[in-house]
Amino acid sequence: MTEKLNLLVDRIRALANNKGIKAVTLKRLKENPDFSNEVLSNYFKSDEELVEYILENERSKFEVIFVDHDFEGYYDAIDILFTVSKEMAGKFYNLSPSVTHRYVDLYPEVYEAHLNKRIDFIFEKIQVNLQKGIQEGLYRNDVSIELVARRYISRLLDLHDPTNFPPEEFSFTTLFMQMFDSFVLSIATDKGIKHYNEKRKTIKL
Repeated sequence: MTEKLNLLVDRIRALANNKGIKAVTLKRLKENPDFSNEVLSNYFKSDEELVEYILENERSKFEVIFVDHDFEGYYDAIDILFTVSKEMAGKFYNLSPSVTHRYVDLYPEVYEAHLNKRIDFIFEKIQVNLQKGIQEGLYRNDVSIELVARRYISRLLDLHDPTNFPPEEFSFTTLFMQMFDSFVLSIATDKGIKHYNEKRKTIKL
């Protein structure tokens, strides 16, 4: 996605966050004086293509967290997971607002492709983190890396679903950190638990 297109999709996503996804069909956008019909027609040929770009933009904002936090060398597995998870919680509104989840019904195939790409990305990163934590003695060496990674993803997806936790009723940050606490403490060694608890005291979410 080019920089210009990414900025345009940022503006469209902001409108969706404020007005809902019904406000970001091509027809509605072309009726909106804040958007150029020519520019919209140049980039988007259909509502489905528009949705694909909106979801791609969402994934890129999620994935850049991992790119921006290149922890090779100086940080241990818990530090990495803690910092990335904090970023995910703090930026959740932009990463995966509940409004885009409604595409699961409107554009099921597009949304499923988006979700699968996101799951694959998280799965790879969590596996690497688990391997690192085991080597460092922070995570137990008897855990199944694949099973634990899939469990983490399953819990994260549950939090993303507004039917499970309506955003107007539940604070995502609170829910996420409760899940995160449970996840880390379920796989950590005594050394890992001690380190995690010390880290938890120093960072305010």
